[in-house]
Amino acid sequence: MSTGIIVIIVIAVIVVAAAVAIMYQARRRQLQQRFGSEYDRMVEEKGSRPKAEAELAGRQRRVAGLDIRPLDPAAQARYAQNWTAIQEQFVDAPQDAVSAAQRLVRTVMNERGYPTEGDDQMLADLSVEHSTVLGNYRAAYLISQRAADGMASTEDLRQAMIHYRALFQDLLGPGTRPGRAATEITAGLPADGEPTTGNGAGPVAGTGSAAGTGPETGTMPAADTVPDADSAEAGLPRRRRS
Repeated sequence: MSTGIIVIIVIAVIVVAAAVAIMYQARRRQLQQRFGSEYDRMVEEKGSRPKAEAELAGRQRRVAGLDIRPLDPAAQARYAQNWTAIQEQFVDAPQDAVSAAQRLVRTVMNERGYPTEGDDQMLADLSVEHSTVLGNYRAAYLISQRAADGMASTEDLRQAMIHYRALFQDLLGPGTRPGRAATEITAGLPADGEPTTGNGAGPVAGTGSAAGTGPETGTMPAADTVPDADSAEAGLPRRRRS
C-alpha cells in the first residue's frame, strides 16, 4: 500500500472520529438542556455520563411513543377551579388538602396521556417535558410522608401545596398564563417563580376527601434534601383557630 493511500486512510479516520465526537457533544448538550438538574442527578445515580445519557435518551424515546396531548380550555378551567377548591380546603384541613392536590396532579397527568401506574416510571416520564418542576413534586412527597407520620407542621404542608402547584401549573400548559385560569390557580400563593424546588423521592399515596381520582400508592427511592419552610413565601391562608 502506497504512502499516499495510508495518508488518505488516516485522514478519513480522523475526520470520522471528529464527526462522532461532535455528534456526541451535541447529544450531551441537548440532554443537559432538556433535563437540567435531572441530568446531573442521573449522572450521580448511574456513576457515569454515558450510562446516565443512555437512560435519559431512553426516556425521550418512550415519551415520544406516548399519546401526550394538551388540555383543552374547558379542561384547563375545570381543573383550575378544582385547585381553588382544594386551596380553600387547606384553611381547615391542610393535610387533606395536600393529599387532594397530589391526586389532582395525577388526574391532570392521566387526562394529558401520562401513565400513572408505577411511581418511578411516572417520574421518569415527567422528566422529559417537566424536568424544571420535578424537584417540586419530590419535595412535596417528602412533606406528605412526614405528615403521614405526624411530623409535618402546617407550614410544612403549606410548602407541599406550593410544590404541587408548580407541577400542576406546568401540566395545565402555557395557555393558562396569563389569564383567568392562572389567577384562580395562584390565588393566595406566591407569584410564578417564587416556589422553592427540592429533591426527594416521588409521589405519595393520597388520603382525605377532595376532587380528583382515588388514592394512589407507591414507594419511591430515598430522598435528597428538602428546602427549609422559610425558603418560599407562605402564601396559603393560615389555618383558623378554633
